[in-house]
Amino acid sequence: MLASLPLSVSMGDDNGVNGDLNANLRYQSTGDPQLDKAVDQWLTWDKNRRTRAQVEALVAAGRREDLRTRLCSRMSFGTAGLRAPMGAGFNRINDLTVIQSTQGLYSYLSRYFPEFSSRGVVVGFDTRGQEESGCSSQRLAKLAAAVMLSRDVPVHLFSTFVPTPYVPYAVKKLGAAAGVMITASHNPKEDNGYKVYWCNGAQISSPHDKGILQSIEEQLEPWSASCWEEDLVERCSLRTDPLTQINSCYMDELTSLCFHRDLNRSCPLKFVHSSFHGVGHAFVQQAFHAFGFAPPIPVPEQKDPDPNFSSVRCPNPEEGESVLELSLLLAERENACIVLATDPDADRLAVAEKSDGWKVFTGNELAALLGWWMFFNWKEAHPDPADTQKVYMLATTVSSKILQAFARIEGFHYEETLPGFKWIGNRIHELSKTGNSVIFAFEESIGFLCGSMVPEKDGVSSAAVVAEMAAYLHNKQLSLKQQLHNIYQTYGHHVSKTSYVICNDPPTIQKIFSRIRNFDGDASYPKTCGGVRIVHIRDVTTGYDSSRPDRRSVLPVTRSSQMITFTLQNGVVATLRTSGTEPKIKYYTEYCAAPGNSEASRLEEELGKITAALLDEFLEPERNNLIRRRV
Repeated sequence: MLASLPLSVSMGDDNGVNGDLNANLRYQSTGDPQLDKAVDQWLTWDKNRRTRAQVEALVAAGRREDLRTRLCSRMSFGTAGLRAPMGAGFNRINDLTVIQSTQGLYSYLSRYFPEFSSRGVVVGFDTRGQEESGCSSQRLAKLAAAVMLSRDVPVHLFSTFVPTPYVPYAVKKLGAAAGVMITASHNPKEDNGYKVYWCNGAQISSPHDKGILQSIEEQLEPWSASCWEEDLVERCSLRTDPLTQINSCYMDELTSLCFHRDLNRSCPLKFVHSSFHGVGHAFVQQAFHAFGFAPPIPVPEQKDPDPNFSSVRCPNPEEGESVLELSLLLAERENACIVLATDPDADRLAVAEKSDGWKVFTGNELAALLGWWMFFNWKEAHPDPADTQKVYMLATTVSSKILQAFARIEGFHYEETLPGFKWIGNRIHELSKTGNSVIFAFEESIGFLCGSMVPEKDGVSSAAVVAEMAAYLHNKQLSLKQQLHNIYQTYGHHVSKTSYVICNDPPTIQKIFSRIRNFDGDASYPKTCGGVRIVHIRDVTTGYDSSRPDRRSVLPVTRSSQMITFTLQNGVVATLRTSGTEPKIKYYTEYCAAPGNSEASRLEEELGKITAALLDEFLEPERNNLIRRRV
């Protein structure tokens, strides 16, 4: 019988994380040889007493299904790298899986870059942590650094928490081979993640993601005791702290996005900022200073790091007014008319403006404003129309088509990518090699990039840019909401709805999408939605696109996730897709009207009917026990 786990373990005097685990202990079997092997492997390799104790408790309680879930599968790279709950198990984020992932990353990079040992890696982290597993982002970052240092690879490890965009920015600035950011962004407090950036500053994509995963599988056993020494970073000469240099360079370069500093200095508007218990407070304050603004008023309950995100029901500002309550109350008290909220790792930005009540802008509406603003200022500096031939704006395919409407009229280029900023980041890099510049890019989930100083969405720079845009418009007696209406009058009204349902059962998700693909018999997609004829279908999961002569999708096939887009006869575009980071099926619908058509209420009403039909006819929430989004 395979050895299983100890029935008890002393926590020692090192906060229960590391200790001598070579005692002779009696084990009990789970009754499943394959599971016993996985348990034995975990307990042989894991040196974190807290996560060992979690596995011990599950075996002692006979919870075999929990053990199988944790130990018999591994994480894979999604739209934001590796992301999972913290805790014991090969498919969770913990000391051992971070060490394994970094060993695999080292192995892959050392084969790919002959000069790897001189270029090194950048490592950053956010403010997350979980006491019961001892898995803080800072500790995990130090362990990732220790693995690299144990192989004599230089590591640029930030000495404190930083916004996610700082890691790709540092990778490019320092010429590093890669970057690792320990973060789960706006996910629930139980989660953490391991985000990898390539030498071009963009998140890894195929074939590197598959190559790194394969290398991880080949390097599962921790190499040496050094990999577990988080204090190795304090005494190894190959470790440097890039914080001061990178922060200074970032703030200097940020001023290239500032077009009206004199106006900013005299701006009468007040701004409120929430960092959602994450990293953003100090960095947004500095960004405002770089733009000539007085600092925004921080939400006191949310400005300091708190891994429990105590004051919000979920740490995602995309959820809107329900999670912005403290910000809006403070803005009322302070007579501030703009609220800015960065998510916990400060790569996303939510914006609200006081008009009659409070208007919380969607990601698509903010993109319309920021896209207009960036092109408006670019055009001021480049009056020759021929210059637009080298200008691009990018958006993910599930985002609003408003930038496409801009491009048609203004003459610059517009391109779409698959969902996930890794696709945008890599496309920015490709375009830059041929002398083109991307002046704005976005994804509808409040992820924006103004300019292209970092190939990643950036809530810090976006906050400063929104503030300047609001100040400029205020000087023209316009609000953001009024300018949005002006944009729609010029380029056509774009009405969109974005939401999700939660599904915690992967087989149900498979069943839902299989039914859609065989709606009217084998290999026959739906022909109508809400009584409106479907004229085109694109299924990126299978590579099918009915609008193309060869029936093949132009966007890359992604078999690991689900995504189907329907174009309706009335002009509505609707997409269903699975999230790459959470147990959600997301849905996106948009109605694009011609310029001058301002019948917004009619468009809203028609879009509402199609959206409801999309859910009821294709997802069947009640039959499939899907949980609708709380609003």
